[in-house]
Amino acid sequence: MSIDNISELIAQIDAIGELVRIKHPVRAELEICEIADRAMKSANGGPALIFEHVILRDGSRSAYPVAINLFGSMKRMSLSLGVGDLDDIGARITELVQTKVPDGLMGKLSMLPKLLEIGKFPPRVKGGAAPSQAIVWKGSDIDLSKLPIITCWPEDGGPYITLPMVISKDPARGIRNVGMYRVQQMGRDTLAMHWQRHKVGAAHWREMAERGEMMPVCIAIGSDPASV
Repeated sequence: MSIDNISELIAQIDAIGELVRIKHPVRAELEICEIADRAMKSANGGPALIFEHVILRDGSRSAYPVAINLFGSMKRMSLSLGVGDLDDIGARITELVQTKVPDGLMGKLSMLPKLLEIGKFPPRVKGGAAPSQAIVWKGSDIDLSKLPIITCWPEDGGPYITLPMVISKDPARGIRNVGMYRVQQMGRDTLAMHWQRHKVGAAHWREMAERGEMMPVCIAIGSDPASV
């Protein structure tokens, strides 16, 4: 079964009894992470958690819930990838890599089903507006403090986005890169990227900085489960 988005994954996790919904008010600063830390260290990775009543740093209630530990068990990871066991993916890749083209017309024709399966690998492309653009903040409307960005540890530098997909493009070759880096909220409309020097995204930034260009980047949160 293919799961296309996080909402579908949450529904499936709920259906298999591995989701806990927390309706009690919980602060994004320190409290969510402390509860999640205990859950993750329990047997079998603990349950997935949905915090439905999140308190922001200014004391107001977040308009958005927080999902955490969605991929914290082998069962949920398999579910997110649409397989019964994670080893199924490795076995399929191994089979495809080791495939040899047989001699003779009939042998080649027998490979058609496998070639059709490979043909399904390219990403599906949909037209129209993306759901992620249903709400757009620009200029003075941007206020990151409205988002339930969590502060993990008492000595941490501030609130961090901890599971983002950071998408950038090689300025010379145009090849897209997707990396996962911690992103710190610095202010109302400012984020700081935490990437090591050897990371591809950092290399893109250095090259564009040397050319005096501003680097376009997309930070995606809550992407399709298989990509995450």
